[in-house]
Amino acid sequence: MTKRVDGELFRQMLENGLANLILHEEELNDLNVFPVADGDTGTNMRKTLENGLKTAARNEHLNSYLKSLARGMLLGARGNSGVILSQLFRGMALELTRYNSASAWNLRNAFARGYKTAYASVPDPAEGTILTVARESVDAIRSQVDRSANVEAMLSMLLAEMRKSLAGTPMLLKELRDANVVDAGGLGLIVIVDGMKKYLSQEFITRGSAPEPVAAVAEPDFSAFQADSVFEDGYCMEFLLQRMTGPDYLQNFSLSRYLKDLAGFGTSIVASEDGTRVKVHVHTKKPAYVINLSQQYGEFLSFKLDNMQLQHNEQIRKTIARAPHVPFAIVSVASGAGVEQLYRELGCTVVLDGGETMNTSSEEFLEACRSANADRIVILPNNKNSVLAANQAAVLYGREQVTVLESGSLLEGYFALTMDVPTSEDFDFRIEQMRSGLQNVYGFAVTKAGRAYRDGGRSCEAGDEIVLRGSRLLAAAADAPTAFAQALEGFEELGDCETCVILRGADVPEEDEQPLLDAIAEKAPLLEATVLDGGQPLYHWLIGLI
Repeated sequence: MTKRVDGELFRQMLENGLANLILHEEELNDLNVFPVADGDTGTNMRKTLENGLKTAARNEHLNSYLKSLARGMLLGARGNSGVILSQLFRGMALELTRYNSASAWNLRNAFARGYKTAYASVPDPAEGTILTVARESVDAIRSQVDRSANVEAMLSMLLAEMRKSLAGTPMLLKELRDANVVDAGGLGLIVIVDGMKKYLSQEFITRGSAPEPVAAVAEPDFSAFQADSVFEDGYCMEFLLQRMTGPDYLQNFSLSRYLKDLAGFGTSIVASEDGTRVKVHVHTKKPAYVINLSQQYGEFLSFKLDNMQLQHNEQIRKTIARAPHVPFAIVSVASGAGVEQLYRELGCTVVLDGGETMNTSSEEFLEACRSANADRIVILPNNKNSVLAANQAAVLYGREQVTVLESGSLLEGYFALTMDVPTSEDFDFRIEQMRSGLQNVYGFAVTKAGRAYRDGGRSCEAGDEIVLRGSRLLAAAADAPTAFAQALEGFEELGDCETCVILRGADVPEEDEQPLLDAIAEKAPLLEATVLDGGQPLYHWLIGLI
């Protein structure tokens, strides 16, 4: 039985968890509570976890490994489920900061810190989700796990409570109850933890078809440092020193004196003691002096030396490649060539390709902000499932000048852009104008139902043309014009609307426009309707009324 888990064992367990997640990826995607065939919870969780495992440097020390893993997951997080998953592991890393290895007791506490961190990352957390599954299960085993427990027993108890909590998610969330499904994110977390436990039981899971290999950490571009380069920035040294008791080592170690001695060789010094081990970070041009000083007291358990001049030169080249500096920039996500062109024409500085499901990662938003090279930046995620990732990127960017306007659809993004006043030098005014644009539009999506679905008193069958407003099913019929006409019958604000903008989806022929326009004109003769070629996938028509 396993008493402690170090960094390498945790990595192997998590690799098994990822393999298990890949096996269940489509099952998780199919649990999507809406009838549109864009289920992506499994894919988002898989990509988030993959990015963490790809970028995390292997380390036998659990705390160091978890810190690297959590950052990789944070940057690669996609969708709400991915962002929350990354926050769960970030919380675990925070809890285990002082531990090179963890007991079952420590891991129980880490899971608890994980769910608290995840809850704190969501402005208005809903119950009946992955958050609930994480919280209820950990709280349920608090009294069951003592300091003598083994890791297998702790994970078995945790999984049993997770499954119990998952079964109750439909009672907490109406959308799940109406669709007669459980929460996909909660099940995804169970699948990952189950894979981790199975590794300890010698149940090694083979990844699905054509998996992406877990890559090593990418090396820097060494061409950025040549024989004629100026060496000014020195080295970044990080190491963990184990103080030794043998006769060859000094025994009168004092952290304050050690820090003073280090100051003679470098800057940016941070050193902390944990028993007989000393964690050190220092910038220096004389690494040999630092090594000699440290080896008077002990030997290195881990050691990292980076050429900061190389990193600096790389950054300069990247900076030069960025767009010219501007005072104000807009970053948006688009899906479809027509939408992308519209956004650029309306003044977007950076347009990210959101793909079919529009789940843009934190890292993509972060890189977009960097390349925008502006004093003030507005992000339009254009998908409710990407808002958390956008907010996360804004925090990582580290500047208060980034504003995330929480646009939930391509239409909201479009109307936000149409309300911008590019000639104004009052940036706060421009932002509020865009905010009013996305808040005042009534958006509808028309597409084909991927499966039978019931939402309250309304239902559809697979193959029906359906009308959605947000997550609500409004109407279903054999064709789009009939379905949208039915949706307008119950739309009380129709009489207040003056303008209608329609984005035509990919593979929808132009001749289908007129029947839809006729249906709208019959319900609202005074409404001015315009059709634009959006080219968006999934949704045949995106219709905005203002």
